[in-house]
Amino acid sequence: MSISPPADRARPARRSLLRSRTAGGPVRVTNIELFFDLVFVYAVTQLSHTLLHGLNAVGALQVLLLFLAVWWVWVFTSWVTNWLDPERPLVRLLLLALMLAGLLLSMALPEAFGERGLLFAGAYVFMQVGRTLFVLWALGDDAPANTRNFQRIAVWLAVSGALWLLGGWLDGKERALLWVAALALEYTGPALAFAVPGLGRSSTADWDIDGGHLAERCSLFVIIALGESVLVTGSSFADATWQPQAVLAFVSAFVGSVAMWWIYFDLGAERGSHAIRHSADPGRKARAAYTYLHLLIVAGIIVGAVADELTLRDARQRVDAISGAVLLGGPMLYLAGNAWFKKTVNDTHLPLSHLVGLGLLAALAAVLIRQPLSVFALGLATSSVLLLVAAWETVSLRHLRRRLHESSSA
Repeated sequence: MSISPPADRARPARRSLLRSRTAGGPVRVTNIELFFDLVFVYAVTQLSHTLLHGLNAVGALQVLLLFLAVWWVWVFTSWVTNWLDPERPLVRLLLLALMLAGLLLSMALPEAFGERGLLFAGAYVFMQVGRTLFVLWALGDDAPANTRNFQRIAVWLAVSGALWLLGGWLDGKERALLWVAALALEYTGPALAFAVPGLGRSSTADWDIDGGHLAERCSLFVIIALGESVLVTGSSFADATWQPQAVLAFVSAFVGSVAMWWIYFDLGAERGSHAIRHSADPGRKARAAYTYLHLLIVAGIIVGAVADELTLRDARQRVDAISGAVLLGGPMLYLAGNAWFKKTVNDTHLPLSHLVGLGLLAALAAVLIRQPLSVFALGLATSSVLLLVAAWETVSLRHLRRRLHESSSA
């Protein structure tokens, strides 16, 4: 005969897996999140090397698609850890499982359009769909609006996941077309508020995020990309013949990386974090400024790293159409991304310094049409443009910087 336990001795409710947010208290980035990001150092390296070894129109488009997928799986995970508490063992296990899948995904990148297409697609779908199902279980009844939001997200990712897997099983043009369709579906999801018949649409007001945490996570990804760029510069120079021109090319590449860091981190990252923390609708600002616009920033760094390696490989070679697109495209993407990011988070106009920098890069492109340059000369010119933009913004915002530092120390 079975005896039912008394109501007061029933199993206690499962402890919430969500972060506890104190009023006004920051949500910090945890060590397990930083450990998870290490996989993406490898992914960024794989992407830059894949682009370098397939430097043509088809290769560039393939790397673009792969980069968009890598960024999307990383930024979705960053949104999730904004809500889930990574200090809870179950959430840590989730991140470690995603880390293993991310390692497999990164390994497959160079041959994703070849023999490892199904491995890439399988790892990607596991990360996207598996993580979403875990969040649905973890949220439970603690956040009804967000639970409904992730139900919609699960539907979108299940449809796109089928396209990814089918594309991985097929090959050639069929794979490319299916993967483009899958990626297009995923990227339009947030813009369309993950609308699902019967489930309605999401509202950014329901995306109750800590803006400072997401801002810090994205700035850390920028550091990952910049770090990979510096590593490429160092390893390429170590293998080069240390002639005077090669030494100057090395210094120019390093100065370009420093200028990129300065343009984003001198004040842009801090102002962005401050703006989103005090935003009335942080979910909307995070969707535009951090989920979408940071794509351009990180893409610019990756393309810039490939440009540095081209310059250090043979500084004397003449610029052709492909190398010119790489040498100019990286800084252009980076400045355009930073300009729109700063405009969006600060609700202001596009920075004049960035617009002038973009104009100078466009002028260099016009010069190339009339007068071919060496990769060394063009690399030196693009680094000079980045340095000019960094110096201009530093001087023009010196009063704002002083006020921010005074308010933070008060």
